[in-house]
Amino acid sequence: MRVVYMGTPAFAVPGLDALISQPEHEVAGIVTGPDRPMGRGRKTAPSPVKETALRHGIPVLQPEKLRDPGFLGALRSLDAGLFVVVAFRILPDELLAIPPHGTINLHPSLLPRYRGAAPIQWAVMNGDKVTGVTTFLVERRVDAGDILCQKTVPIGSEETAGELHDRLSRTGADLLLRTVDMVADGRIRPQPQRGEATPAPRISREDGRIDWRMPARNIHNRVRGLNPVPMAFTTWRGRRLRIMATQPVCLEGEEGRPPGEIVSVDERRGITVQTGEGGLRLDRVQPEGRSRIEGAEFVRGYRPAVGDLLGGS
Repeated sequence: MRVVYMGTPAFAVPGLDALISQPEHEVAGIVTGPDRPMGRGRKTAPSPVKETALRHGIPVLQPEKLRDPGFLGALRSLDAGLFVVVAFRILPDELLAIPPHGTINLHPSLLPRYRGAAPIQWAVMNGDKVTGVTTFLVERRVDAGDILCQKTVPIGSEETAGELHDRLSRTGADLLLRTVDMVADGRIRPQPQRGEATPAPRISREDGRIDWRMPARNIHNRVRGLNPVPMAFTTWRGRRLRIMATQPVCLEGEEGRPPGEIVSVDERRGITVQTGEGGLRLDRVQPEGRSRIEGAEFVRGYRPAVGDLLGGS
């Protein structure tokens, strides 16, 4: 099967590698985002997908606008039977009309759950035990097309969104390759999505602000789901404090303390904070303008005190 692959971030690279490795499929071209400033130095750099394409000598298209006539003409000239999309933009009708076998998308959730831009983060933040990957036919409505293949993946109880992201990218690559094989062989049988559709909207930096009135387990899940980006945070002594790793703990005899108050300070274990239900130990933090450190090191170096309030103005 001759395909055009569309994707930009690192999540899309394993799927591209899988297709390139199979001689029965030919990646005729890559569509990816324009080179952007990246990193602390803000130097212009290619996307991870473009880097992979260049290593394999595959033609790369980087349109600013997907409706640009010149881009659409170049896309048609690649004469691909199938378009494959992984972590890319919403596609216009003019583009979807080009490939005779349609356009398929790999999505990191068990659709129709978690339609949208941040399905991995929301699954972890909500404390889900399982998620998965889905391939589906792209249509005008976002993430709503007929399902082609799915695979369920368990979520570890302490797994972060970043760790799950990496596992799903590898599992998704296998599922994507199987889907393309089935499309090429004429064995694919699309099925309408069934069940309740749930949203997974894009997450902003402000979504990382911790509400200490929530139960400790819920905050713990949010910390996991926001790691590595945008990262959960609170404030302490007027400065922002990022929180990378936590652990819910039982509190005895601490009733009546306000949520967000430090209830214990331990030079070996770090600090424990009162929440709306139970306590939360801060195992790894990053003070504003500093490197990330373990909770015990935070206690020794910054001297937080019992009674200090996190999250205040």
